[in-house]
Formats: sequence, C-alpha cells, structure tokens
Amino acid sequence: MDLETVCLFLNEARLRGESSVLITVCAVEGASMRGPGTIMGVAQDGSFAGSLSGGCIENAVVAEALDVLKAGHARMVRFGAGSPYLDIKLPCGGGLDLHFTPLINSDLSAACLDTLRARTPFSIQVGRDGVTHVPNWRPSSFNPETGTSIFGHWPAPKLQIIGHGAGVEALARLARVMGCWTDVLTSDDRIIAALKAQNIGARRIMRASQTGMLEGDPWTATIFLFHDHDWETDLMVRALEIPHFYIGAMGGRHAHAQRCEALRTRGVSDAALANIAAPIGLFHSSRDPQTLALSTLAQVIRAYHEYDFEAVIGG
Repeated sequence: MDLETVCLFLNEARLRGESSVLITVCAVEGASMRGPGTIMGVAQDGSFAGSLSGGCIENAVVAEALDVLKAGHARMVRFGAGSPYLDIKLPCGGGLDLHFTPLINSDLSAACLDTLRARTPFSIQVGRDGVTHVPNWRPSSFNPETGTSIFGHWPAPKLQIIGHGAGVEALARLARVMGCWTDVLTSDDRIIAALKAQNIGARRIMRASQTGMLEGDPWTATIFLFHDHDWETDLMVRALEIPHFYIGAMGGRHAHAQRCEALRTRGVSDAALANIAAPIGLFHSSRDPQTLALSTLAQVIRAYHEYDFEAVIGG
C-alpha cells in the first residue's frame, strides 16, 4: 500500500529536474515479502522510497539503480535464488526478478498520481521502450523472454468512518498511517478540529437523516462507530445501497440482532445483512479506542485484499 508514496517520491524528483529509476517486481520465486507489481523508486542522489524485502536487498537495489542511471538504459536483474550476485541472498530463500527503468524527463509518476487521486484503476506497463501508464486496470502478466510486463493497480481503500467517541479519532489516525483514504462523519466538533489539524478529512453530521453525506466507490469501507444505535438505520440503509467492499458496525451480538431487525423493516435482505461485519474487528471485546481501531483496520485491510474487484469492475 506504498504505491502512492513511491509515486510521490518519483514525482518530487521530476519536479526538481532530477532523474530517477523505477524498480518493478516482475516475478517472485519461492517465498517473498512483496509480490509482483510492487514498485520502488530511487533518485539520482541515492535516496529511495518503497521496499522490496525486509531490508535484505534495498542497499544493493539502490546501487544497481544508480548504475542503471549511469548506463542510461533499462535492465532486468535477479536477486536472491539464481542471482549472479552470490553475496546477496534473501533469508526466505526466494528470488526476485526486478526491472530497472530509468525515468528521464518522464511524466509517468504524475500520470499515476492523477489516477490515484481520481480513485480509478490503472496499470503500469514495462516494455523495451520504457514504462507506460495505462489508464485502466489490466491483469498482471510477465514475459521473461522479452522482459515485458504489465501490472494493474486498484485505488487505495477508503475508510468512511461514521460515529462518535474516541474510537473514531483513533481509527482515522491509524488508517492514515497505513496509507488509506479517510472521511469522518461525526457530530463531535472536538474530533473534527483534531482531525482537520492533521489534514484528515472530517465533516459534521447532525442528524441520522443526512444520508446524502455518505459517498462510496468499490474501494470504500463504511464503518459505524455509534454507541447510540438509533443513529444507524437510515445511514446504514444508504451505505448498503452505494458501492462498497466492506461495512462494519460496533456493538455486541444482541445489539447487532436489533440492528438487523430494524434494517429488515426497511427492506434490507438477509443476504445484505450477512455481509455486515458485527461485532466489528478481527478480535472482539476491545475495551480501548486504540485496540478497537487496530482490530477494525486489520479486518478492513484483510477484506480489501480478499475482495474480487475484477469481478465487480471488469478488466
């Protein structure tokens, strides 16, 4: 989920008039921390963003990238198992095929950032003539004979957090650290002020009938953190209607049973109710806001990685 961070880094180098190198994981053999399509950026001063391992090969990757800049042309390099660099090994025993693409007067990073900010899928295509931004999602593929590849990327998960209390603030902060988009709806002015001071989106919602404030796309998770469950029904009906990949709600099993009964009276199907994560989180009975936030975010990220976005959006 560091895709935007790497693109920002590469774009800042471009704006400074500096060359940089895009490193793409094209193939993985055996165990590896990062999968195909993962990217890393290296600037001409040796600084970098992103990671391709647990710290095992980053220094060697930076050195290779600087050599690529000096040579002025792309190359494919194997690290780990089967690599010509016998002194550089991955403790997991795996191997990575990395493509190094020099970015000289390239607007790739700007194009990727524009697409990321528009929350639309895109792909990065690596070929003999360099690297290209493709403005739609494509299934991942890699041809080792030609060294060409394409990898599709989805927008980052967006957490639409609705509710009251310290758990709202804790979850918004943690989600931002993880690189998620956040949008908070709360009637608590203190929370709004605190989050806005950290450049985290927060809006005031005063009535449960303000359902038009909810927004969604296929990469949105809507999270209800209300102790007063009377707030939920109208808002949850709306959340179920708009695109989303996850809906979760705070409260115990008894509270969820009452919630479901109220939603049934509004015509919500049992199939839709079954997709509401409640009690929320990977581990329940969380007693403090930070633990609740961690439990909830872990469940959201797992749902994001398991969701079949291709079936919903199409390739």
